[in-house]
Amino acid sequence: MNFTVSLFPPLVLLIADVLAGGVLGLALWRVQWRALPATAINGWLGATVLTMVMWMVRGGYLPGLSYHLLGATVLTLMMGPWLALLALALVMLVLTVYGLGDWQAVALSYLTSVVPPVALSALALRLAERYLPPNLFVYILGNGFLAGGASFFVAGACGVLTLALSGAYSSDFLLYEALPFYFLLSWSEAFTTGLLIAVLVVYRPQWVATFDDARYLNDKPDD
Repeated sequence: MNFTVSLFPPLVLLIADVLAGGVLGLALWRVQWRALPATAINGWLGATVLTMVMWMVRGGYLPGLSYHLLGATVLTLMMGPWLALLALALVMLVLTVYGLGDWQAVALSYLTSVVPPVALSALALRLAERYLPPNLFVYILGNGFLAGGASFFVAGACGVLTLALSGAYSSDFLLYEALPFYFLLSWSEAFTTGLLIAVLVVYRPQWVATFDDARYLNDKPDD
């Protein structure tokens, strides 16, 4: 979503600023900066830049409604949720500087387009690690493909719900004209995420912080 200030009352935008600041402050505090491996930092920076380019390729014909791939699940699997939140905040801020966003509404866009998909991706990873077998196929298909598509759709649904609650557009229009686009694009997000994660765990597993060789590749039965 790419919200504009004209769609929301000032109080909503102010509350969003406070909440977004709290999320970013928590993320900054939770990241273990000294423990970050040097070999992974280059990969994370590259992924952030590529995500920024991906966000530039967008469609949309009405204020507040934009369609582009997110990359939230890829960044969450590569960096963990806290660094992913910071990376996507950087992406959104840079694009806003270049005129692809509204400064006064950027916090609300962040809370709807970034926080929900990152949270869902992190939750899906936690559930998969607890309840599913430690299998490479499960990691790529479940945490990459399925979580990627679901996180994209959740982000779109949160944005649509926010627009509906604000009265920017009618609920019928958003439900029947806007939400289906996010459902269709969620399959592109799922395919792109699954493909990128598959390539990364094969050629650059050290760039994927949530991937553990001992867990997903050691298929020897216990003695």
